[in-house]
Amino acid sequence: MKINAGEIRIGMLLEYKNDLWQVLKTQHVKPGKGGAFAQVEMKSVGKNTKLNERFRSSETVEKASLEETDFNYLYDDENNYIFMNPETYDQIEIKKDIVGKKGKLMTENLEVSVSFYNDNPISVELPNQVTCKIETTDVALKGQTVSSSYKPATLDNGLNILVPPFIESGDEVIIDTRTLEYIKKI
Repeated sequence: MKINAGEIRIGMLLEYKNDLWQVLKTQHVKPGKGGAFAQVEMKSVGKNTKLNERFRSSETVEKASLEETDFNYLYDDENNYIFMNPETYDQIEIKKDIVGKKGKLMTENLEVSVSFYNDNPISVELPNQVTCKIETTDVALKGQTVSSSYKPATLDNGLNILVPPFIESGDEVIIDTRTLEYIKKI
């Protein structure tokens, strides 16, 4: 689907120069002399290379058409995460580097959305919030409000996050999967 250069947003996938690119940064510039343009920083999905490109506002670019399907997370092995389609019971394997650090937040039967481009999985979207258990955290010191009021904590899945001082080891908390930040205690 063709879109105007002014409609490019962060996170979009574009087909450009015979490759698939994810938009990392975009800045719309209107100089005093000449036409407006969009300065776009993109990362290649397949090759992991970056590209800075300048599109005039009158140009059009091809937005990649993705097919999204819901899957349930089953388990992982050395290199892959295994998911099952809840309707057809078909299983697929997705490489761990495609999922990234968010893979540690997945628990058995968690429903995720997998985006496919030309029948190849390119991204896995987790629910916005997941529940995790605090394995270890530092003891909060009274009167330490001059500095940051957050302290480091390790989750039961091995991820390190910052939590408020009243959180203790063994507490269950809700984590934002997009930013890997603490939201609230359960």
